[in-house]
Amino acid sequence: MIDFSPTEIEHYQRHLSLSGFGEIAQKKLKEAKVLVVGAGGLGSPALKYLVAAGVGRIGIVDDDRVEKSNLQRQILFDCKDVGKSKTKVAISKLSEMNPHVKLESFPVRINAENIESILHSYSIVLDGSDNFATRFLINDACVLFDKILIHGSIFEFTGQVSVFNFLGGPTYRCLFGEPPTDKALSPCSEVGVLGVLPGLIGTIMATETIKVITGIGDVLSGKLWLYDALSQQSRIIKFVRDPNLSEVKNLSVIDSNCELMNRENSTISEISPSQMKSMLKKDNRYWVLDVREKWEREIQCIEPSTHIPLGEFSDPKRIKLPKEISKNSSIIIYCKAGVRSRTACEVLFSLGYENLFNLRGGMIEWEENNS
Repeated sequence: MIDFSPTEIEHYQRHLSLSGFGEIAQKKLKEAKVLVVGAGGLGSPALKYLVAAGVGRIGIVDDDRVEKSNLQRQILFDCKDVGKSKTKVAISKLSEMNPHVKLESFPVRINAENIESILHSYSIVLDGSDNFATRFLINDACVLFDKILIHGSIFEFTGQVSVFNFLGGPTYRCLFGEPPTDKALSPCSEVGVLGVLPGLIGTIMATETIKVITGIGDVLSGKLWLYDALSQQSRIIKFVRDPNLSEVKNLSVIDSNCELMNRENSTISEISPSQMKSMLKKDNRYWVLDVREKWEREIQCIEPSTHIPLGEFSDPKRIKLPKEISKNSSIIIYCKAGVRSRTACEVLFSLGYENLFNLRGGMIEWEENNS
């Protein structure tokens, strides 16, 4: 039985007096072991709140050093930290916030060779990484080694959060399918992001972590929470476990350094299902392109549409679009959740196609709006 010291009781007073939480939930937090991958924009706020809440053991994985450009959004750091190891600075500052939490540093880049040993002592992984390669690797490791995965990501003014591999629920691959190849991605570059956005998304990730540990509330398993800072609107997309995508037999190395594609001067528009229906109703000159796998299309699809799996975009020079589609054509692209289709849009944009529309939420949201 875990007992709290007088200083811990004082530290966690507002939790201990919280109806529906109290001592039982606080003890679960103290017994919990959480690994946070990335001490950047998402990891910074998540770490602060997990440490303040009293999660007993927290590991921090990050091989980067603090840069001046980080300070606009990575709230763990300040000017005097520039040039220092992120994990070292994080451990120093977080230990001052709550000396009752055990902090462990992993100043390395996580990969297929070290991920099993790093994850070994932890039951929950909070993924604050910023690239497809790491996200898919972490998902596969969590499936193989039976860890719960808290996912979050951001882009410009939008963000998303979900919980994977929770009580037999969906995995990251159930929602996002296969990763795009490195050849299908445009050159990596740093994309702008609203400074407060990772704070909001990272805090929601910490909230989901606490809910998973303590058993309170409704966990975002089988749900993708989407947030738009410009409109202050959020919505939830529901999805289910996909047996064809959830099984993982080994850890595969994905050769992609980052997912931040070159979106400078991009004319790619994100559209909702209702907007797509309205566009198709008003103008029959739109081309609809499905970039999912053949078996996905056999289950359900939007008709009429042309089928070109994302894998065929790995060599942009050999993409076989119908002759009728010119670089001035208006093309709507969709997949299961809007991620693979965004990649296809980027590839076509790099080839000179000018009027590209990505179906936000993909078939999942399309079905919800047409059920």
